[in-house]
This record gives sequence, C-alpha cells and structure tokens, in this order.
Amino acid sequence: QVQLVELGGGLVQPGESLRLSCVVSGSISRINNMGWYRQAPGKQRELVAAMLRGAVTNYAGSVKGRFTISIDNAKKTVYLQMNNLKPEDTAVYYCNAPEPFQPYSWGQGTQVTVSS
Repeated sequence: QVQLVELGGGLVQPGESLRLSCVVSGSISRINNMGWYRQAPGKQRELVAAMLRGAVTNYAGSVKGRFTISIDNAKKTVYLQMNNLKPEDTAVYYCNAPEPFQPYSWGQGTQVTVSS
C-alpha cells in the first residue's frame, strides 16, 4: 500500500507564496504520476496540477503560471509551489494519482487559507 501525507499549509496573505509537500511512503519504487487536488468548502474536489510520466505537467487554468508541481524521487516527495496566492485558492489540498491512474487512499490534506 501507498501512504500520502500532505504538509505545508497555512494562513497567508494575498500575493504571498507557500510550498506544499506530499510525502509518499509504502510500496512504490518511483513516483512518475502524481497530482495535487484541492477542495474548497461547499465545492467538489478539483485537480489543480499534475505531473505525468515524470515529465509532463498540466495545470488548471485558474492556477497556471502561479503554481508549479515537481517530484523529488530521492526524497519520495511531491511539491506544489504556489505563488501569488489569491483568496480563491483557499481550500484543503491533497495529493494523489491523477486520472487515468488508480488513486491511492487519500491523505488528510493540508489547509491553505489566503486572507488579508
């Protein structure tokens, strides 16, 4: 089994940055396909960033140019660098395998709050 632990959330002001980490453990030798999702109150979970085959990145239009996903296989960690944060980025952020890959068990997520 694979376990996912999301870290790095917090309360920031608009325009500031955060870097989220997703520590991956268990029966996985190399992380090639992973995504970051978020769920805001009252909304469905959405995929905001994904890395496929260890090289191809995709971003939701709302975060393109501000968020960057990366993978460090030596540390078995997936990062989400978030710059120029906006109040609408407020959500609980999760990592997991993106479609069409089979998702792992969901972690607890990490809360990001952007507010002045």
